Amino acid sequence: MHKIAVLVLHDFVPSDVATPCDVFARARSSDGVPLYQVRVCGEARRVRHRLFGLTAPYGLEGARDADTLIVAGIENPGAAVSPRVIAVLRAAARHGCRIASICTGAFVLAEAGLLDGLTATTHWRGTDELARRYPAVTVDPNVLFVDNGQILTSAGASAGLDLCLYMLRQDHGAALATLAAKLAVVPLVREGGQAQYIANDALIGAGVLSPLMDWAQRHLAEPITLDQLARRALTSPRTLTRRFVEQTGMPPLQWLGVMRVRRAQQLLETTALSVEEVATEVGFGSASAFREKFRRIAGLSPRRYRAAFDKG
Repeated sequence: MHKIAVLVLHDFVPSDVATPCDVFARARSSDGVPLYQVRVCGEARRVRHRLFGLTAPYGLEGARDADTLIVAGIENPGAAVSPRVIAVLRAAARHGCRIASICTGAFVLAEAGLLDGLTATTHWRGTDELARRYPAVTVDPNVLFVDNGQILTSAGASAGLDLCLYMLRQDHGAALATLAAKLAVVPLVREGGQAQYIANDALIGAGVLSPLMDWAQRHLAEPITLDQLARRALTSPRTLTRRFVEQTGMPPLQWLGVMRVRRAQQLLETTALSVEEVATEVGFGSASAFREKFRRIAGLSPRRYRAAFDKG
């Protein structure tokens, strides 16, 4: 039987522990036989959390013969990682164990050197810090998960579920993954290339640009130029661009494109409008331009995005 070790460190993220336990412990063959043996392996037998403690049935030794080792996220990714944990991870990698991280568990893998030369992701709040601390890692903030073969990483929160469903599908096929997704009441598949849907205050209207951003979001269906935005802000296009970059990390028209795609995502999820109608509603002159922009930002086509929600 395939052995899965969920590695839990002090100050763990509770949902990151529960998600793989739930997905893999529920998995059964067509005749009802469990497909995985799931072990919760603690850094210590009593693992600390700020709200409660967790008594782990296994210590680190329980991970040594695992076929898959999943590192749960930690609330303080800047915390030192125990040399014993590092040793277990490196030994697992040498033995060919499949190793995955959920959320900020990527920091633990990076500290062990397992992400050097690879692309990885983590919770969107931690992507810049992961890239700064581990320059040998290529950090992609715009994906739900990354599969490097032996090593996999996921973004935060529900992206951990996406990763677990993906691994289940890789192991036992789409039918079993479909059942697991239905049990979890989530869309059947969100593609790995789909951007994280970040509700970032800096992007949706905070600070001195808030009135202008609010106006722009109310008029997404209309043509909006940089000069028009600058006039409404009573400033020059150059100054407005500088302020946008300072607040959002992108120039005004790029921000506007992101807002249009976000609005399109909402319409695709909640309405029966055609792709062409959605394109018009969010201010694209043609459906082809809309599809290209949507794919570039969201990571998949509008039709595939809608299909994921329809199947949920």
